[in-house]
Amino acid sequence: MFIYDVDEEISIRMLAEKDAKRLFEITDHSRECLRQWLPWVDHTRTVQDSLTFIQAGFKTYNERTGLTAGIFYNNILVGVAGFNNIDWQNRIAYIGYWLSIDYQGRGIMTRVARALTDYAFYEYELNRIDIRVAYKNTKSQAIPERLGFTQEGLLRQTEWLYDHFVDHIVYGMLKNDWNKQ
Repeated sequence: MFIYDVDEEISIRMLAEKDAKRLFEITDHSRECLRQWLPWVDHTRTVQDSLTFIQAGFKTYNERTGLTAGIFYNNILVGVAGFNNIDWQNRIAYIGYWLSIDYQGRGIMTRVARALTDYAFYEYELNRIDIRVAYKNTKSQAIPERLGFTQEGLLRQTEWLYDHFVDHIVYGMLKNDWNKQ
């Protein structure tokens, strides 16, 4: 099972079935905010939906195709982050994340994204990290920008979000560039 201490306040670990209730609570509480940018929010209506998500995370972890971890701030589950996909052949991981509305603006996600980038480069020995962010999601864009990721392009109409398409900005980091920081 994946467990990683980011710093004295933050740890990330795979979610357990016991986390389903809290995961649903923070999703439901942050629903309006999350729905602006994430296509799965309307499909998360019960604790069972959150449990199904947790169980799917174990499947991708066991298959080594992704990593879904809870973000724990002072031992309280406050969000989710991880690798939405790991492409071992090309040595690329795609970081995804979201945070409860009550914990945004504290630098938590920047620290988590930094830790995931370190983990991907030094533990998994990958060569590249991608973070894809909705074009108008300026809060989320600030995270890879703070970490020195390069804005590499715009993917037009790459995600269907309930009733419209959204563009994504692609941010990339190469291991050699990360080592220089």
